[in-house]
Amino acid sequence: MELEGIFRFFENKTILIIGATGFLAKVFVEKILRVQPNVKMIYLLLRASDNEFATQRFCHEVIGLDLFNVLRKSLGANLESYVFERVTPISGDICDVNLGIKDSILREEMWNEIDIVLNSAATTNFDERYDVALGINTFGALHVLSFAKKCIKLKVLLHVSTAYVCGEKGGYILESPIYMGDTLKGTSRLDINVEKELVEEYLDRLRVQGATNEEITSTMKDFGTKRAKLYGWPNTYVYTKALGEMLLGHFNKNLPVVIIRPTMITSTYKEPFSGWIEGVRTIDGVIAAYGKGKLKCFLDHPKTIMDVIPADMVVNSMIMAMVAHANKSSQIIFHVGSSMRNPMKLSSLSDLISLYFTQNPWIDRNGKSIKVSKSIVFSNIAMFQAYMAIRYKLPLKVLWLANLMLCQYYREIRINLNRKVRVVMRMVDLYKPYAFFTGSFDDSNTENLRVAIRESDVDVNLFYFDPRCIDWEDYIMNTHIPGLTKYSMKP
Repeated sequence: MELEGIFRFFENKTILIIGATGFLAKVFVEKILRVQPNVKMIYLLLRASDNEFATQRFCHEVIGLDLFNVLRKSLGANLESYVFERVTPISGDICDVNLGIKDSILREEMWNEIDIVLNSAATTNFDERYDVALGINTFGALHVLSFAKKCIKLKVLLHVSTAYVCGEKGGYILESPIYMGDTLKGTSRLDINVEKELVEEYLDRLRVQGATNEEITSTMKDFGTKRAKLYGWPNTYVYTKALGEMLLGHFNKNLPVVIIRPTMITSTYKEPFSGWIEGVRTIDGVIAAYGKGKLKCFLDHPKTIMDVIPADMVVNSMIMAMVAHANKSSQIIFHVGSSMRNPMKLSSLSDLISLYFTQNPWIDRNGKSIKVSKSIVFSNIAMFQAYMAIRYKLPLKVLWLANLMLCQYYREIRINLNRKVRVVMRMVDLYKPYAFFTGSFDDSNTENLRVAIRESDVDVNLFYFDPRCIDWEDYIMNTHIPGLTKYSMKP
């Protein structure tokens, strides 16, 4: 595998980024602006009423972040002019034809100039409305592909998916495509257009019945989960991302398409500085809940590998994959994770979380430190359900009886407790597949990239993405959790 010089590859190139306010896209934009000042133009597609509002969103939600502090320190008062000479925010929507770009002159200009398309747009909510997830994760991918086909100078289209399109499969998981109509259950064939029609029929029926927005949202969430599980996927997110991959594979027509499948993305390892993160991501919800004293137990299978990978490593792999696969009329898939090269057990992670917050208690909004205790660990779901039945569901029945005899005296207490139990059980149902996930992700294609880098004149230290260099205890204790408490955890 031959690699053109990375700096030369992006020099004088025009890039379109969809999902520009997402976590990965921001890290990607910062990296390109920092290492290649001679990039010609970066078009950023943002949901906004017009281009002016898109620019406001970019200033507030992207360039104003601490992520850009290295550039800010380097350029000082010139940062804004530097950025806007190279970046053009555009109003649009991945759910619409032509990405919702209404200005026909601008569209033609983009089709004539764009060299690279990056689609990192997604709704990553496991419990998303089915119509919303289909619109963004599935048909959004097709809209991006259709737009990319019209770019006459296109060198590569990179689509960010997720390694967990494999569902709950265990063992050795290959970097293999998902073919149109395949299901994980291997039973009935899946028809994406039928799914779209079912969603539209459901929505029409709910509207005719006069359902409230809250009722529509709840129903569409349940419907998405039901359809995902029918075909073998554990939640709406990974299911609709798998459908998006199907459409890309079926309709790409020999375009140079790269699909990146990262595992669980965590805070930056090194660039632009250690520990930057935005939002509470998959494992971070557990970390935050424990630190705030709200998590009393863990689900932890002894064989579960916690496959996490820092965001800057994902971005570096994306950059290298773009360069390596440019102008090749085919599709290739890269798993970007750590389970093959440097696995970390879930039990190790839970121990480190406990140790961190014991040594560094979370300070609540009243200025008081929260003491954490060793959590109860359940190695199977049956033990957890028994615990919940005794600890919470039994008291709920007692409160129900007490309310019957005392004229609903404890009504509010019972309603609040019942709501919390339902939320916990739903979250457990959503995250259970990952607490008991025993697969490891083959990364042969990604390793070939690493080998090519080592054999080329590329600066390995600038485009590192080998998880073997990570000391997990040091990273979790001194980088990830401190970054999470600084940037994403609120009192």
